[in-house]
Amino acid sequence: MENHTPSNFIKNIIMDDLKTGKHKEIITRFPPEPNGYLHIGHAKSICLNFGLADEFKGKTNLRFDDTNPVKEDTEYVESIKEDVKWLGFEWDDLYFASDYFDEMYKRAILLIKKGKAYVCDLSAEEIRTYRGTLKQPGKESPYRNRSIEENLTLFEKMKDGEFKDGEKVLRAKIDMASPNLNMRDPVIYRIAHATHHNTQDKWCLYPMYDFAHPLEDAIEDITHSICTLEFEDHRPLYDWVVKECEMESTPQQIEFARLDMTNTVMSKRKLKQLVDEGYVDGWDDPRMPTISGLRRRGFTPESIRNFAKEIGVSKSNSKVDYQMLEHFIREDLKLKAPRTMGILRPLKVVITNYPADEVEMLDAENNPENLEMGMRQIPFSREIYIEQEDFMENPPKKYFRLFPGNEVRLKHAYFITCNEVIKDEDGNVIEIHCTYDAKTKSGTGFTERKVKGTIHWVDAKNAIPAEFRLYEPLILDEDLTDEKTFLECVNPNSLEILNGFVEPNMKNVKGQDKFQFFRHGYFNVDSKYTTNERIVFNRIVSLKSSFKFNK
Repeated sequence: MENHTPSNFIKNIIMDDLKTGKHKEIITRFPPEPNGYLHIGHAKSICLNFGLADEFKGKTNLRFDDTNPVKEDTEYVESIKEDVKWLGFEWDDLYFASDYFDEMYKRAILLIKKGKAYVCDLSAEEIRTYRGTLKQPGKESPYRNRSIEENLTLFEKMKDGEFKDGEKVLRAKIDMASPNLNMRDPVIYRIAHATHHNTQDKWCLYPMYDFAHPLEDAIEDITHSICTLEFEDHRPLYDWVVKECEMESTPQQIEFARLDMTNTVMSKRKLKQLVDEGYVDGWDDPRMPTISGLRRRGFTPESIRNFAKEIGVSKSNSKVDYQMLEHFIREDLKLKAPRTMGILRPLKVVITNYPADEVEMLDAENNPENLEMGMRQIPFSREIYIEQEDFMENPPKKYFRLFPGNEVRLKHAYFITCNEVIKDEDGNVIEIHCTYDAKTKSGTGFTERKVKGTIHWVDAKNAIPAEFRLYEPLILDEDLTDEKTFLECVNPNSLEILNGFVEPNMKNVKGQDKFQFFRHGYFNVDSKYTTNERIVFNRIVSLKSSFKFNK
């Protein structure tokens, strides 16, 4: 794949661990919860975990943290597998947290027998109240000193389904006066009478993430458990669980700053809300920052991996400009994507002095920056389509495109001059008539006169109808604050759908084919809506950006 990842503090830790002999082999994991589709932030974590293991010839497990049956689904499991593979990575082993439910239950029994866990009858609200604050210590639960025998009996009854959801929980017995709120007797098991996607109805008792995750890492002999900064305060609990559950393996948790980007949201809960409430047409909507949405829009695995590599890994939070991601797709496609012409807002042009029944084929390079992509032929005849914006009846100064009496160059074709404007009853321009100069054919070396404007076109007789979808940022505020709900910042004009035409050689395009349309940008054939009868193009990105990328 790519060259080795740049140096960062996690990579330095791994190098030191290998050098000192602390570990002979590096084992990382990517552990998503299957409660939604992965987004670009997860892509950063995927590239980091798989990339480091690949670089040091180690292993990476894909593990689904499926400890909450209410929110999880096999649809999300399959989508996550697809996303990881699409990004170019292969996991060594595939696991589910639910694979370890029996072992986790045994470890919870061990804690109870050691006097390190107890069954508590307080409600969730009461537990929060008893926990205290950052300035005040917590208050012990009245059930904290139940006997080991009573706790074992109650915990078994919890497992056997004798209590309702929320009626009892199992809590770790640590320190209600700890300055770290996560250590104040956290809940490690709760009751949930819900069918699990993997274990079905075997369990009605489920471990909490903070209990399950360190056990999963230890069971799999994970050497470096890489997670985001919000788990830094949970690390003492992570280490406590591994130690007190007497796990043979001791993973090291390391935290890094998660990815935050302008003009988007990075919360699966918020993204799910956008889907559920119909703001987008699914998790794979091209406006979404999900990996499936970026894929459908037209981003390539290479562009996302290069983006993740460039933003790097740090311990401090920061916000990345979305335009930086767009920079990498432009860089990736400029030598890969064939060039072509598409008309998004058509205006018919009749070339009155061109033979009525003649069609000639013009030569054009598929990519002037990559001549190995060869040539194509474009039909040209008496009637063509141009962009509406390429004609103005009363133009301002320095407007060099088509207007009455002005001459322009048709890309790959001839010079034409506007002679007549045809309007409808309401005064709207519906057609313009022009003449062409046969001596000015592109490639003939014509130099008698020059024109300042070059416009693109497609042949009307042979053009293929197409739908074009243009996107703007889904979230208007670059930096969301708590003053507004994110739904208040959803851009009502994030999608514009246009109907136009493309060159006839685009007739047999397939989903995910990518092109650069002259002057319009890079486009991807939509894999969801394109059919044999209709071609739908998603604009990936415009050709240019105001974003300044400093290498």
